[in-house]
Amino acid sequence: MNILSDFIIILAKIIDVSLTVLYLLIIVRALLSWVNPDPYNPVVRFIYRVTEPILAPIRMIIPLGIGSGIDISPIIAFLLIMFLQPLVYRGLISLALIIR
Repeated sequence: MNILSDFIIILAKIIDVSLTVLYLLIIVRALLSWVNPDPYNPVVRFIYRVTEPILAPIRMIIPLGIGSGIDISPIIAFLLIMFLQPLVYRGLISLALIIR
């Protein structure tokens, strides 16, 4: 077995799990926007800190709700993650198989 290919497989799995967790955190953040959570709650602050670097650039490109007042940045983030996750995972696994 090649150590480099094993490392790439492990990296692919870590990225896959990380993107899944990020996807779930974005869903939780979208749900939190429907209720008015305590902004000083440590869990709420953690979720905002983790998801804001993903959602803020999307908001800069697409204005808030395109006139409707609804923030569609989580939807776009979902679509980006759903597109990137299999692409990156399969690409890294294929690379690891080529190296073997």
